[in-house]
Amino acid sequence: MAPSTLDDALRSQPPCYPRACAIQACLQNNGYNESRCGALIDALYECCSEMYKREGLASKNVCCPKESLLKLKMKQRAEEKATGAEIQETRRR
Repeated sequence: MAPSTLDDALRSQPPCYPRACAIQACLQNNGYNESRCGALIDALYECCSEMYKREGLASKNVCCPKESLLKLKMKQRAEEKATGAEIQETRRR
């Protein structure tokens, strides 16, 4: 289960580990359907982003992608959400 707060996740060892474990559990419980675990993936990326802000870009963590890849993944997820919202709005019309 993911920690209830970002600070809790950052205090874990390694940082963000409970959030990474929550994703694995979600994937296993949902037949590895990533779309059902999106909120947990976003929570991990939020944690990793904050870890890099606090500890610097040289930080290494088995739970987090490298900072440059993290930025790309976060951008892609934001674009996917925006596209998904546009599709939903189009369907309502």
